[in-house]
Amino acid sequence: MSQWWNRIWAGLSAIALCLFLTACAGAPPPQPPSQPASPPATVPTAPTLLSDPFLQSPTPDSVRVVWFTEFEGRDPTLVLGQPGETSINAATQRQQSATSSLLSRTYEDRNSFVNGQTLENILYPRPQRRPIWRHEAIANNLTPGERTPYRVEITADSGDAIASSTLTLAPAPNPGQPLNILLTSDHQLMPMTAANLQKVKETVGDIDAVFAAGDSINIPDRASEWFDDDRGGAFFPCLQGRASYSLERDNTPATTYTGGELIQNAPLFPAIANHEVMGRFNPAQRLNAQFNDPVPRAVAERRYEFHREVVNPQDDPAIAAEWVKNQSFNSDTYEEIFSLPTNSAGHSRYYATTFGDVRLVVLYATTIWRSPALSDSTRGRFRERAADLEAPERWGYGNHIFEPIARGSKQYQWLERELASSEFQQARYKIVMLHHPMHTLGDNIMPPYTDPVQAIARNPDGSIQSVRYDYPRAENYLIRDVEPLLEEAGVNLVYFGHSHLWNRFISAAGTHYLESSNVGNTYGAYIGDTKRQVPSDRPGLYAATGDPNGLTPVIPTESPLKDEEGATLPYLSSNTLTAFSIFNSASGVVSSYYFDTDRPDSEVVEFDRFSLTP
Repeated sequence: MSQWWNRIWAGLSAIALCLFLTACAGAPPPQPPSQPASPPATVPTAPTLLSDPFLQSPTPDSVRVVWFTEFEGRDPTLVLGQPGETSINAATQRQQSATSSLLSRTYEDRNSFVNGQTLENILYPRPQRRPIWRHEAIANNLTPGERTPYRVEITADSGDAIASSTLTLAPAPNPGQPLNILLTSDHQLMPMTAANLQKVKETVGDIDAVFAAGDSINIPDRASEWFDDDRGGAFFPCLQGRASYSLERDNTPATTYTGGELIQNAPLFPAIANHEVMGRFNPAQRLNAQFNDPVPRAVAERRYEFHREVVNPQDDPAIAAEWVKNQSFNSDTYEEIFSLPTNSAGHSRYYATTFGDVRLVVLYATTIWRSPALSDSTRGRFRERAADLEAPERWGYGNHIFEPIARGSKQYQWLERELASSEFQQARYKIVMLHHPMHTLGDNIMPPYTDPVQAIARNPDGSIQSVRYDYPRAENYLIRDVEPLLEEAGVNLVYFGHSHLWNRFISAAGTHYLESSNVGNTYGAYIGDTKRQVPSDRPGLYAATGDPNGLTPVIPTESPLKDEEGATLPYLSSNTLTAFSIFNSASGVVSSYYFDTDRPDSEVVEFDRFSLTP
């Protein structure tokens, strides 16, 4: 009887929750609050740009310029000088009007570090909408190979005229133009991110593009993580040389790093990763809790059918789609921030573009991160929490995949068409970027990249004894389905992140696999006696050490690190050394560098290089 009543009560609770969430399903984006998003005493007296402008989606004769403010303002404008000049002449300048839009899901809460909020001084006791406006203009009629000075201007609501400094832009380069491209990933406001990007600028100078393999921030709907986290290491400031992160080390005075002025003058090409995805939408719940609460789309769709007559009696497809999204997961803030090439499906969650001699293919390959722990109190990769067994609405469903990529899926079919396209086939360098590693010594490659297989064990009375998840190794979609496609198509480099380390591999087909994501901290390399936390009762299913997918890591060629016994290490996994990689298209060489933050005055060291040409 108690089990029957529990199910009735769970159903009623779910209906109540659906009614609350559906009140705004299909409604326009939330409007900004009538009061400032923070106490008046903390609001700057003079309005400013929330970010410098940055560049997106270059074409052979244009590039998009994007910037952000905390006010709507009026007359947002892109001002262009003449090609080849270093300043803008008022007599010859031209102007391009920008369009403005309000980000629909940006918030702050008690875990935000913004406007002076600390753990002792809470300004946002509950999630509060923070209105952020995005402005975008298109610089057109450009000539490849020519840089043009530009700035952006806007009039604030107060009437103040605000302008950026003068920067330079260019359209997509022609084939043959030498390029330096930064390969980076997993910034996440980590301690060494600002130092890493500052050393990129100091070492390489001006770069031509940034390929970022995801995990830009930690909580995508928390505005301050993108723009102005008080700790000084937010995403845009680090990539724009406006950071102010004080890094303290033992026996070394604190050093403040500013990041590098990179994306004001070079386009940014990002990928969606697990930290770009929010879970179930509930404005009454803390942002961290929302982020950690996604469920598979199929689960939300089943729940929608159960509650459809209550939440959508008019059977409106738009309301249905919004309800399912709000009850599963979304990447709305990421998609609203960036303007990326649109694929044949009409979105940019995976895309391809030509940039000089490079054909870049960006995949949406990531899962929710769940803990590998096996304790009763863990909602993890391999099990549900014991306290939640009779409450499916609180299940986490293991490391479930956000976007299908298995053979036959829409993304897979799109990838097949892309690899067969003339743009791909004719490119000198073919680079594929995704977040989830295909080969790594890191932790986050486990479990295999496949849909969790749920197993529910029941007691004699029918109650649930356990809910566990297994991941058949032979059904790893990235290895079984995607990797053969890439290698057959002649992909030169597969670049990814996720495990916060540096290591690389080369397959028998000659395809290079690089993980260069030790930007701020590391989750370790699992080799020798260092073992991943995996179930011990599934021998052969989960690899505790090494690359689970069978490749041997390559020893760095220039200056490999060594362990305490003097043996060379095929990886860089450190909380004091920060690494970055640069692809030079003129030589075809990928060079990797590290900087020792324990020695702020030390030189950057090139520790590995390899060529994408035979």
